[in-house]
Amino acid sequence: MAAPHMPVGTVINAPSVEFPEFVNRYANLALDDFGAEVIECSDQWFGDANRMLQSAEPVFIVGKFDDHGKWMDGWETRRRRDGGHDYAVIKLGVSGVIKGIDIDTSHFTGNYPPAASVLACYCEDTPDESTVWTEIVPSTTLSPSTHHFIEFDDDRRWTHCRLNIYPDGGVARFRVYGQPATDWTSKDSDALYEVSALANGGRIVGFNDAHFGVPFRLVMPGRGVNMGDGWETRRRREPGYDWVVVELGHPVIVEKIEVDTAHFKGNYPDRVSIQAANVTYGTDQSTITQAMFWPVLLREQKMGPDKQHFFERDQLEELGAVTHVKLNMHPDGGVSRLRIWGRLAKKGS
Repeated sequence: MAAPHMPVGTVINAPSVEFPEFVNRYANLALDDFGAEVIECSDQWFGDANRMLQSAEPVFIVGKFDDHGKWMDGWETRRRRDGGHDYAVIKLGVSGVIKGIDIDTSHFTGNYPPAASVLACYCEDTPDESTVWTEIVPSTTLSPSTHHFIEFDDDRRWTHCRLNIYPDGGVARFRVYGQPATDWTSKDSDALYEVSALANGGRIVGFNDAHFGVPFRLVMPGRGVNMGDGWETRRRREPGYDWVVVELGHPVIVEKIEVDTAHFKGNYPDRVSIQAANVTYGTDQSTITQAMFWPVLLREQKMGPDKQHFFERDQLEELGAVTHVKLNMHPDGGVSRLRIWGRLAKKGS
C-alpha cells in the first residue's frame, strides 16, 4: 500500500517485471480492445470485473474512494462469509488456442485472493448449465501484487474462460495470451483477405527491438488510438535498421499493403521496406534467421508522419505465394499498423 505521507491523488504504477516469451509473441485474447467482456460474475462490489480486461497497466491512486470504498484498478469482490468462492466468466474477444495466462494482482496487497483456478470452454453461444468446462489451470497459490504466469502447450480452441478466486478478493488484470484460430476451408479463394490481421490468424514471429511499443499491436483491428498503440523502437545510435517478422494467417498472393504511422509524428520511420517468403518448415527461430535473406516484396519507400501509406500490386515484386513478411524500418521509429491483403493460395504451393 502507499506510504502514509503520499498526497491524495498520487498515482503509483505497477513495478516493472520480466515477461515470459508468450507475452510478446501472442496477443491477449481477453482484451477489451478485441471485444472481450465479462458476461457473468458472482460479485463485483468493490471493483467492476471488466476492469481486468483493460489494456492499460493497473495503477494505484492514493486517497481515491467511491461509494463502495477504496477505488482499485481491477476486479474486487466483498469479503465472503459463506464458505463459497467468487468467479467471473469472460468471453474472449477472439476465439483461439491459449498459450499462456497472466493472473495479475498488482496493488492488491491485503485483499488479494489466496488462490485461483481457470476453466475454459468452446461455445458458439453463451455458456449455460449444459456447457462442458475444462480445467486448464488447477487451483494455484497467488501472492500479493504479483504477476502469475502460466504457460500452455495445448492445441485446443477456446471461446470463454472462467476465473475462480478462492475465496474472494481482487485481481488487477486477467490476460489470456494465444493464437486466434481461423477456418479457411469455407473461404472464397477469389476474395481479398487481410491475412496479417490478428482475427485471421496473423502472428508476430519475432522482432529486434520493442522498447516503446508492443509489436502485436501491428496486427490489431482499426487505426491506432494514440502513439502507444503500435510498435516503436528505441532511437538507433548505430548502423542498421529495425525489423519485425509476421506470419500470415494463410498463404497468399499479395495484392495490397498498408503501413500506417498514425500518431507517430516526430518518430515515424524515414523509410520502410518489406521482404517475404513461403516458409514451409523450421521453427520460429530458424525463420527469423533466414528472414535476412528473403527476397524483397516492397522496395524502400519514404514514410510520412501520422499517415496511411498504401501500396498496390504494381508496386510489389512478383514472388508468388508467401506465408511470412518482414517489415524493415530504416533506421528506426514507430508504425501503428501493418496490413497485408492477398488472394488465397494453397498451403505449400
